[in-house]
Amino acid sequence: MLGDADIFSSFAVDDVERARQFYSETLGLDVVKVELGTDVPSGLEIHLDDKARILLYPKDNHVPAEYTVLNFRVANIDRAVDELSSRGVEFEHYDTPPRTDEKGIHRSPQVRPVAWFRDPAGNILSLIQT
Repeated sequence: MLGDADIFSSFAVDDVERARQFYSETLGLDVVKVELGTDVPSGLEIHLDDKARILLYPKDNHVPAEYTVLNFRVANIDRAVDELSSRGVEFEHYDTPPRTDEKGIHRSPQVRPVAWFRDPAGNILSLIQT
């Protein structure tokens, strides 16, 4: 029944303009303002390719999720962490599992290298090396 449906993901942010700046200017993604309807203020769409879209919608009483809401696959995690760090992104550091190194990268033979960071609304994002 839903096999032909368009699929997209969404999550809330507390400040749409701050989110636009972060996702477009800091992360370098294609971000478009969208009207969500008469009862909801405008939000944002992140366009990843011709079909992939992520909707960011405003929520006044936003509470960030305690889990990763968006993952980015990258070919070289060290290079990606260095680039985003130079743009002001701060990576999470964990002293308990999953432990991270001085760059904020979790390295384990059991999983691909991964690094977590937060958007301005506190949502958790990650880089995962392919």
